[in-house]
Amino acid sequence: MSGELRARWGQPLTGIISFIVFFLIAWITWFIFSDPRGPVGSFPYPFVMYLAMMILVGIWQHMFCGDWPFQDIPQPGRGIILTIVNLIIVWLVIHVFFYRILGLGFNFLSQSNLNELVYAGTLNEVALTKHFAQSAVVCFVLIGFYSYPFVTILFGKWPVRPSDLPQPQAGLAEIGWCSMLTLVFYSVLIVPFWGLVFGKSIGNSFGLNFPWWDGISGISHVHWVFGWWEWMIIILFLTPNIWRMKPWTLIPLPQPWKGGISFVINVILGYIIALICVKIAPAWLGDMLHHIDKDSERIRFLWYHAAEIAGFTLIPFLIWHHYFDDLVPFSDVDSWGSFWFRTGGVLFFCIINYIIYYYSNFGGWALGNPHWAHKFTHGESLVWNFWWIIPLLWNEWFFHKWPFYVPNKQ
Repeated sequence: MSGELRARWGQPLTGIISFIVFFLIAWITWFIFSDPRGPVGSFPYPFVMYLAMMILVGIWQHMFCGDWPFQDIPQPGRGIILTIVNLIIVWLVIHVFFYRILGLGFNFLSQSNLNELVYAGTLNEVALTKHFAQSAVVCFVLIGFYSYPFVTILFGKWPVRPSDLPQPQAGLAEIGWCSMLTLVFYSVLIVPFWGLVFGKSIGNSFGLNFPWWDGISGISHVHWVFGWWEWMIIILFLTPNIWRMKPWTLIPLPQPWKGGISFVINVILGYIIALICVKIAPAWLGDMLHHIDKDSERIRFLWYHAAEIAGFTLIPFLIWHHYFDDLVPFSDVDSWGSFWFRTGGVLFFCIINYIIYYYSNFGGWALGNPHWAHKFTHGESLVWNFWWIIPLLWNEWFFHKWPFYVPNKQ
């Protein structure tokens, strides 16, 4: 897209206008669909499940299939059609593929199956009230946020590319390959938690294993995975955005070696940053942590909060890249100086975002967060931050930045 489009009103005005527009769209639609004071009030479920799947299906449509078969339709028609198709696929994936197809073999992936078991009196009703299967689907999407795009970003679409495969064959091949990787990660990192839930907490089953990470983290909750996996996602998407493929450009190896090394470093960096968040967060959360009596619950919260902190970087680096054109006070936007300037800027705006959300009680008065009684400890900022980026991603992916950018006539 570089060179094809130019900012309609120049910079930084185009970036400022787009930022305001995306925020207002996100806020208004949040009130309609999620805010308990709004007409639908579907927070946290099924709202969380649908918004998560929307992003994952968007990756399939745009990153893998190149907007096929609507890529030649002029804007805004193309974006509208792709959005409608996205919503249809999301419904089919959740209610047909997960609930009715995978549900034939795995109850924990089908909320409709769990509901029927509860109504029949064979399963504790907590599975219904806590939306266990919907949560399991969200866990799949969490893993997929990394395991689908990392093949494109780190491996340059290897092994599907380079090849002369046309669409939709190329896109379907990538979806198949990445789905296999997603299932491997999901089986190792997510399924053991649901084994604990259904095999010990509310049941007695040996079909699923228990969490293997309790000896590492001190907890058996899946939020340990959330904490570092979310930071892996952030590092992954920083790469093609404000990092402009640095620092992986320093690896002079062909694929898949370059991607493999990048992946290992990505995992290590994600875990280290999440661990730093876990260690330093008590410095400003001391009063809030006193509300948590059990040490294991305190550790669980801190790992989940590490994921929340990661979420506050999403809008800063995405808007900076897509609508501020990686703007820096240097002549070379690809220099290492620019790299560090934007990285530091993202961390700065992450802190500002965090302060506004928590210390100005934005989650309470603006979003109607139903868990606001203990502010930090039950804040769902990660949900809001993912919802906030959807208008931005849809405009960039499906609408080709219309109307904020116009064709660059040479």
